[in-house]
Amino acid sequence: MSATTGLPAEPDPSRQLREIVEAALPGARVEEITTLGPDGGPGHDLTEKAAGYGVPRRITVVRRDGSRQRLVLHTSTANAFGHDRRADRAAEMLLAFDTFGSIPAHVEVVDVGSLTRDGRSLSLRDAGEFYLLTTYAEGDVYAADLRRIARERRARPEDLARCEALARYLIALHGQQGAQPGSYRRAVRDLVGHGEGVFGIIDGYPDDAPGAPPARLQDIERRCVEWRWKLRGKDHRLARTHGDFHPFNIVFDGASRLTLLDTSRGSQGDPADDVTCLAINYVFFALDAPGAWQGGLRALWRRFWEVYLGWSGAAGVLDAAAPFLAWRALVLANPGWYPAVTPRARDALLTLVERALDAPRFDPADAEGLFA
Repeated sequence: MSATTGLPAEPDPSRQLREIVEAALPGARVEEITTLGPDGGPGHDLTEKAAGYGVPRRITVVRRDGSRQRLVLHTSTANAFGHDRRADRAAEMLLAFDTFGSIPAHVEVVDVGSLTRDGRSLSLRDAGEFYLLTTYAEGDVYAADLRRIARERRARPEDLARCEALARYLIALHGQQGAQPGSYRRAVRDLVGHGEGVFGIIDGYPDDAPGAPPARLQDIERRCVEWRWKLRGKDHRLARTHGDFHPFNIVFDGASRLTLLDTSRGSQGDPADDVTCLAINYVFFALDAPGAWQGGLRALWRRFWEVYLGWSGAAGVLDAAAPFLAWRALVLANPGWYPAVTPRARDALLTLVERALDAPRFDPADAEGLFA
């Protein structure tokens, strides 16, 4: 505690550095610490580098045998170049640890680690794969409901109630605006260019996928890039999002209590992501089940859109929906993700995508044409 403010004292960076060095090099001591700029040269001319990804510090160390060695401690700071999330910055350090030694004449890695919340250092040099431990969601995934509806060709009153509950959940979730600058632009960039986005999912298609030849996928990809530029400046649309709101991440227990799994992509983005992620599944589960659309899944599709769009905060969702719908449909049509999808169903999904990408505004009624 600080004697003057009564608040916890700020960590002493020189103490942290000494702890890191002493843990990595037993018996060594720190002689000098120098903060380095992003530019290795003297600076102050037209070529001076103004920005970097952290604040490196040069540390002069005296080793146990009396020899001197210079080390550099690299840290990473948040910025808009894919380092805005702590996970991004951790990935950068771990990738450096894994790869520096593979390049001839490269500087060597001595250690990799984290600074703990109380200012201590935690080495990760012996770490392998990371893990996550969570609670268990009691109940059944929502996909089980959709499979039953497709099989029975009818939606029960409780099915409509759950559909409406999901729409209202998203209304409440999206009612909180996002606050992190640059997150909307990142979300739109990841939608198209990330390995889990349009580019990565399309790369996962085999060249001979029936109904999805490379030329068709390339054309869809091109139109998604065009949509990126339409959405890129709409930062006012940034909201809290789940990021992967599909029926296998939604669990209802016997009392219809809702639990969600696996929020993704920083939990901030465009609400159209969550809305299309769930809605497209009402179409998907009906495509290879004749009569399921007319018997029940159409009613859920309509009820979901009706409830969500009835919210005053939903303005603009249909204007932004097309590329998000494309991404989610590309996943459902991908044989790597859903190997049992028929060529007819794949073609129907991509047809819906193409119509949406060509229109200035998505019309949910377009889904009817797939079942005419």
